[in-house]
Amino acid sequence: MAYYDEEDLDRFQEISRERPELFTAFMHWYDAVLQEGALTKREKALIGLAVAHAIPCPYCIDSYTQTCLDAGSNMEQMTEAIHVAAAIRGGATLIHGLQARRVVEKLSL
Repeated sequence: MAYYDEEDLDRFQEISRERPELFTAFMHWYDAVLQEGALTKREKALIGLAVAHAIPCPYCIDSYTQTCLDAGSNMEQMTEAIHVAAAIRGGATLIHGLQARRVVEKLSL
């Protein structure tokens, strides 16, 4: 058995058992965020897919891959969104290297 169980995605609502009002509030906000606005649902789905890969969340990857397909995206567009996330994540990793440099410079004084 893998650490992540794809069947858990279907069990997501179980997280509401102990504090259903918090889950309900989250779902209202989540649903509102994903409604079409300045960005289309397709654009928001591609952003969700990119973020899912950057954080990384296998459940989100599964869900947003399906959401992207449902919103009319194709594999080329999804791949490009994933590459955007990877490039930004890579750049963030590199810029944080300055933190290590700062520590070395401080210790070298």
